[in-house]
Amino acid sequence: MKINVVTIFPEFFTAPLGLSIPARAAAAGLVSYSVIDLRDYTHDKHRTVDDAPYGGGPGMVMKPGPFFEAVDALGATKPIVLMSARGRRFTQADAVRFAACDELTVLCGHYKDVDQRVADHLATEELSLGDFVLSGGEPAALAMIDATVRLLPGAMNDHESAFGDSFWERGLSAPSYTRPPEYRGHGVPEVLLSGDHKKIAEWRAREGERLTQESRRDGS
Repeated sequence: MKINVVTIFPEFFTAPLGLSIPARAAAAGLVSYSVIDLRDYTHDKHRTVDDAPYGGGPGMVMKPGPFFEAVDALGATKPIVLMSARGRRFTQADAVRFAACDELTVLCGHYKDVDQRVADHLATEELSLGDFVLSGGEPAALAMIDATVRLLPGAMNDHESAFGDSFWERGLSAPSYTRPPEYRGHGVPEVLLSGDHKKIAEWRAREGERLTQESRRDGS
């Protein structure tokens, strides 16, 4: 898989993509990362990527030209994702879908906004992490890339564990416990110590459903 990231802060991605599962997946040849500096596709001595909004108002808007030229230079194929507060919320199903692709291109906005023509005529979809605003699309892009790369076959030491994650064709997963069986007076549920795999599976299903219902009630 090839993942392209278009950003004005390429250095933002250096350390995270060089650690943990994203790094192991790259070392194993499962994924390659191409982080593109948007300013390389500007045509003035100041390498300007933003301008004042038409119609007035506060803040600066990122210009369409550098984004279009960067994607043209990449020869990128869809999906081309613009990280945007206006976008649909990114889900586990999107990570599964992207992990099945040969290529993924992510466009990171910054400043007040990105010219709408990037969303309408360049990106194939707009995605967000939730109903909040970040200083730029970079943190959201990293989260999406991590969620996707960990699903590539061979990226995780125990790939089967991914199928037990929250949101994998269901709601939340059940709580997890490990040794010791008691810590500061707090014990592990007895069923997990029983060795009865049928009862353990039933407990995990019930707990996952309970937590999912509780999260829906509190709006999270």
